[in-house]
Amino acid sequence: MGTVTIGVSIAVPEPHGSLLQQRRAGFGDAAAHGIPTHVTLLPPTEVDDSQLPAIEAHLAEVAAAGRPFPMRLRGTGTFRPLSPVVFVQVVEGAEACTWLQKQVRDASGPVARELQFPYHPHVTVAHGIDDAAMDRAFEELADYEAEWPCTGFALYEQGADGVWRKLREFTFGRAVVPPQGTPVDRDSLHSR
Repeated sequence: MGTVTIGVSIAVPEPHGSLLQQRRAGFGDAAAHGIPTHVTLLPPTEVDDSQLPAIEAHLAEVAAAGRPFPMRLRGTGTFRPLSPVVFVQVVEGAEACTWLQKQVRDASGPVARELQFPYHPHVTVAHGIDDAAMDRAFEELADYEAEWPCTGFALYEQGADGVWRKLREFTFGRAVVPPQGTPVDRDSLHSR
């Protein structure tokens, strides 16, 4: 029995994930190669490893209640001077991320916890590096844009080497809602 450090996040898919990870490393952020590019739903949290099955069951329930949604990143932001972070902004999908992280941290669940700062979905591209490099990250990625359909999230564990590794993916359980005005095939509704 021991403790493990876990996190829950939405992965930024390829080619965007690798590109932003390479840019983060290029700004001098030494942690970049150990952290897959992501939007956090549960920040690093220490738990007893015997809790992992209960945590996975909880996350499966959260995913089953969720449904795919569009994610769009655009432009940069920063938490400075409060926290030494430069990030790419989530301009679409933020409400869904906020809902998901509340479900993950639900007070009745196995990973209930308070946050150090109010939740703000984002993709970190520089953390804890010198101010000139932070300014460079902020300026060079100011025009960055990416979008994809978010279909789930994953549970990660931080190894003793500081590298975050995926333990399990959780795919949303509800079907995509058809766009407004889409004709409905009445026969398929009755055949269920």
